[in-house]
Amino acid sequence: MATKGTKRASGSSGSQIVEIEGHRLKLTNLDKVLYPETGTTKGDVVAYYAQIAPHLIEHAHGRPATRKRWPNGVGTTEHPEPPFFQKNLDEGTPDWVPRVTIEHKDHSNAYPLVNDAAVLAWLGQIAALEIHVPQWQAGPRGARRNPDRLVLDLDPGEGVGLAECAEVAFWARDILTGMGLEPVPVTSGSKGIHLYARLDGAQTSDQVSQVAHELARALEADHKDEVISTMKRADRAGKVFIDWSQNNANKTTIAPYSLRGRAHPMVAVPRTWRELSSSKLTQLGYEEVLKRMAKKDDPLVETTPGTPTEADRLTVYRSKRDAAKTPEPVPKGTPKTTNGRSFVIQKHAARRLHYDFRLERDGVLVSWALPKGVPTDPKENHLAVHTEDHPLDYGGFEGDIPRGEYGAGHVDIWDSGVYDLEKWRDGEEVIVTLHPSPDGGLGGQPVKVALIHTGHSTRGGSSSSDKADEKNWLIHRMAIETRRKDYSPMLATLGNESQLEHDDERWVFENKWDGIRAIAYVQDGTVRLMTRNGHDVTAQYPELTAIADGVRSPAVIDGEIVALNDGHPDFGLLQQRMNLQNETEISHMASRVPVRYYAFDILELDGHDITDEEYEVRRAALEQVVADRRRGVLQVPDAVSGPIEKAMAASRKAGLEGIVAKDRESTYSSGKRSTAWIKVKHHGTQEVVVGGWKPGEGRRANGIGSLLLGIPNGKKLSYVGKVGTGFGDADLDEVGRRLAGLEAKSDPFDDIPKTDARGVRWVKPTLVGEVEFAEWTRGGRLRQPSWRGWRPDKDPKDVVRES
Repeated sequence: MATKGTKRASGSSGSQIVEIEGHRLKLTNLDKVLYPETGTTKGDVVAYYAQIAPHLIEHAHGRPATRKRWPNGVGTTEHPEPPFFQKNLDEGTPDWVPRVTIEHKDHSNAYPLVNDAAVLAWLGQIAALEIHVPQWQAGPRGARRNPDRLVLDLDPGEGVGLAECAEVAFWARDILTGMGLEPVPVTSGSKGIHLYARLDGAQTSDQVSQVAHELARALEADHKDEVISTMKRADRAGKVFIDWSQNNANKTTIAPYSLRGRAHPMVAVPRTWRELSSSKLTQLGYEEVLKRMAKKDDPLVETTPGTPTEADRLTVYRSKRDAAKTPEPVPKGTPKTTNGRSFVIQKHAARRLHYDFRLERDGVLVSWALPKGVPTDPKENHLAVHTEDHPLDYGGFEGDIPRGEYGAGHVDIWDSGVYDLEKWRDGEEVIVTLHPSPDGGLGGQPVKVALIHTGHSTRGGSSSSDKADEKNWLIHRMAIETRRKDYSPMLATLGNESQLEHDDERWVFENKWDGIRAIAYVQDGTVRLMTRNGHDVTAQYPELTAIADGVRSPAVIDGEIVALNDGHPDFGLLQQRMNLQNETEISHMASRVPVRYYAFDILELDGHDITDEEYEVRRAALEQVVADRRRGVLQVPDAVSGPIEKAMAASRKAGLEGIVAKDRESTYSSGKRSTAWIKVKHHGTQEVVVGGWKPGEGRRANGIGSLLLGIPNGKKLSYVGKVGTGFGDADLDEVGRRLAGLEAKSDPFDDIPKTDARGVRWVKPTLVGEVEFAEWTRGGRLRQPSWRGWRPDKDPKDVVRES
């Protein structure tokens, strides 16, 4: 049964010793039948796992594996054999099997990690036919990383089968894609279907479980005759049960490409959506899977078109190590991009004792050697020498690197955990807050550090000393920010020119910016941007991290994120930057559609709340704290005196939305709508909640023709009309994608006319948009509304009629 990377050492067809990727393993009883109904032997099982290893390891790597073993075979359909369920490793486990110890409430278990083909061969040898793994990967010392995938298990009840599961899978797909996720179906090898969706690692297992539970409930509500989301088995007959609970940190799911311990050797196999729509859809056996994977790609492996595959950040690491001579992990293949935030500090007794500081970033551990360790005093900086990127598996490495090998000496994990990222400028500066282990060397409390590059290179070439300098950084310990409060923006009241034209001394006028309102928290060279509804959008606008460079001291600033088109604010252009989550997409769009932050108020200065100060005091503080208010991504626009006619004329000439009049003596009323700020617009605009849509006609046939709009009124919406203009074809496609997962059976409006309700597709009233319109009619409708775009920074409960 020798396969690629496997050497047969000795033995017969029933017993032999093999060498797999440098590990020796004795295989016994290879002729033993494990699947009596098909005659499939242990040798067949081991051979299958040897051939499928590259694909199975892709989805099981780094995840603690629970095994279901059938040492005596699975039995028959009529007389199945019970499995032996195993979590903890036993004494007979080869010492080369990678493992991780996971702490549970009242005990700990040592689990194997299915990280290489040798482990799979060993699992086949012990008749571990089913391999179950969680949705998260283990970090150093068994720390649980946030899940990198969401899974839904579609399990058919009595009287339904795979076809019904496939139908439910398509319903779930509509919701998941509406959430920005791309699900992939996996026929489970048993009865049902699993749906996997890749996550960015930003949410905890509890948060992902809650989302999965709500998704299951939504499907049950929309398809109550076909779907059930509750755990009671007695209620599942004739329905497909959506098991959302497998996203719990303590739950596991059969690994893709694992065998199943059923009468026939079936396999959990990733499938395409086209296959799922076929009336001939069936579960697949292991021989079918081997033929399939010889010709097809794995649908569950995410590919990014146009991404170069030849770039390998571990090339330097591998060039310095020989896997046959060192116990350090030396993985093959290009590392996959990840969004994890683990860190590890290893105490390395090499030629000179030092500490290796490593941060997970884009699938590798970015590393620095610290000759004196992490500084304990903010007044003392330590040298940090940048070294080659290391594989993620290195975060769990402890042991001895042999004499004569690179880095020879003893390695211990001094501390490990996760980190919060505040700033990462490649080759220049990194600021992180470490959350260490309770018993680690950092003392168990959060530690904030900055890594600052100090090296310089010469223009005419580089000497060896220049190259050494390029590796030199400083590590600085920073004070942990203890913010006393978060702020909500003060809101203006809609008004008109006549209210303001007779009291010029009271008011000062600022331009109204057509963008997204955001509070900027600036501290220690970092910035955090929070929208009006409390969403952190710092990562969505990476160019705005430069705000921190333009502020002279710690401050909390109120302002607007704006995209410019030929020097004028363009809310439609800004729409292209909203709701992006993927780092690559964000970076791409940031270069195409850059934004600025226009600051117009300051709420906190040097840690002191100044919202009780008068407007003119705060305005003077703002102009003093911003280093250059005319240039860069952070700017402070002018505030001018009246008369209002002059301010309005200047605003109109600049192509702006209008002005905001501010009472010179007013304080800042956080989170409140106040008459001390009055906004006057050139054109009427109104925030609205979308409650339904009508199909289009002509070139819009089979798509969206118009949206039905409302304003919250108790538990319902007051109908204010429909909008069908202001959309391009691309806009309508985007609107359709957003609404796809929000279908509702009931009317969310309290007063919609029957003629307007005819043929409407209702949606859950959760999305806020904005329209421009001519005027309000006497009946409370918008006259001549035109769509301006979505307002993801607003919640439906905050939408009010502006009049």
